[in-house]
Order: sequence, then C-alpha cells, then structure tokens
Amino acid sequence: MTKQSNGNVVHSVKSNQEDIYRNLEEVVRKYATTSFLRPVADHTREAFEKVCEFIYNFYAARNTGGVGADRVGAGCAELVLDSGCGTGESTLHLAKKFPNVPVIGIDKSAVRLTKAGNERQLECAAEGEPCGAPAGASTGMAVPSNAFWVRAELLDFWRLALEKVLAGEWKILHHALYYPNPWPKESEATRRFHLHPIFPTMLRLAPVTELRTNWEIYAREFAEAARIAGDCLSLNVHVDCANFSPENPETAFERKYKNADQELFRTLVRNNSKF
Repeated sequence: MTKQSNGNVVHSVKSNQEDIYRNLEEVVRKYATTSFLRPVADHTREAFEKVCEFIYNFYAARNTGGVGADRVGAGCAELVLDSGCGTGESTLHLAKKFPNVPVIGIDKSAVRLTKAGNERQLECAAEGEPCGAPAGASTGMAVPSNAFWVRAELLDFWRLALEKVLAGEWKILHHALYYPNPWPKESEATRRFHLHPIFPTMLRLAPVTELRTNWEIYAREFAEAARIAGDCLSLNVHVDCANFSPENPETAFERKYKNADQELFRTLVRNNSKF
C-alpha cells in the first residue's frame, strides 16, 4: 500500500512474512545463552572515547551541585542513547526531554550526521513544531549543550556501553531506537536487532528501551523477544506494545509515515532489574 506525503509516494512495509517469525523463540533463547564475540572496530572505539570525553566535560562544566553532578561525582554518569539517530532530529527532542544529562545520538552514516543540528531542526525542537519546512533565515539558535552526535557501529558501541554500565560508571536512563531497518524479508529476519546475538546486550543497557516502527510485526516481535530474553537472563522485564500517533513527529521517518496516514507502533521495554 502506498500513500502520498507532501507529494511524495510513501510505501508501507512489504513482506512475505505474515506473522511473528516462526523461529523467534528458538533464536532468542539461543543468543541469550551465548556471547557476541566479533572484534570491536577501531573507529568505533575511537568514537566511544569521544563520547566518554564529552560526558566527562559535560558534567565537569556543571557546577550547580545538582543530581547529575552528584551522580558523576560518585562515579556514575547519567545519559541517554539515541541509537540509529539518522539526521539527528530525534536527538534534539530527547535533549529537550532530558535537559540535565548528555544525550548521545549514534549513527553509522556520516552523510546523515552532517545534517544533525541544522537550523530548522533546532527551531522545531524549541517550538515543538513539525520540521517539514526548509530552513529559513538564521535563528541564531545553538545546539543544546547536552546533545552530541557520533558516527559508530551500533553493535560495537552497545557492547562498549554495557561495559560502562556493568562497571557502575554509566547509567543509561533511556535508550531510543526509532524506526530501525526492519529487514522485512523473512529470509533476513535474523538481521533484525531482536533476532541478533546483540539483543541480550541491548536489553541490559537501560531501564527503559523505546522502539518505534511503522511495521506491526516488528513491534510485536521485539516485544516477544524482550519477554523471552528477559526470562532467560533473569531480568525483571515489563513490556508494552501498542500503536500510537505522535502529535509532533520527532524524526523525518515519523513525519513521513504520519503524513501518509500509516499506523505507527511503539514497544516500551522496562527493565526493573538493578542497574
């Protein structure tokens, strides 16, 4: 099915898979008891070090004695991850929602990241308006001091981040995963994050993981995989999966899908295990 969005054709997800992947439980249980051992890419290690430096400098510059400063002083820095942030618009919205902690936008595409923090995005994040119009005259607005973008491979970055979490150096308050590649062909199902060996790592990163997608099957699979993996890993996991309609879209994809009247879905995974 296709619909028009601002004159452009927007395709809904097409797949030869009509329901949740038939081998989902088998795959998730298998990876919950194994470790993903692929070597971490050097460029992602370098990017991760830049993130660590940004987080350190962010808290070092804060002399308010607030909660965030107290936590980093105790050796645990609070932050938010925006994984697969694309052009970075969602990072700005998250930075507004979490003004007192660093918000890290991560994407593997240098081209997409060159658009991060442009003037129109800043206008929209400040005003809570849709960002469909082109940038106008200079607003003089600056990127929020808590927003930072980095180019890195997500699978590698997450493993490095989990090391920080387990060491008590980081507390990731919220992990956003907005409109990831759904790999809709059934033959490509195991490339989806929740059917990949990285999923147990991702699930343990934060007390809240938020997935958004325009494919109901993906949202339902993610929810079911979280329940199964949570059981295998003895995590106290609560999962909500439902359709939703954002009043103000926070990514280019979200805006495009909403304007085309596509149904959107959100899966919230709350991990109540000790962090």
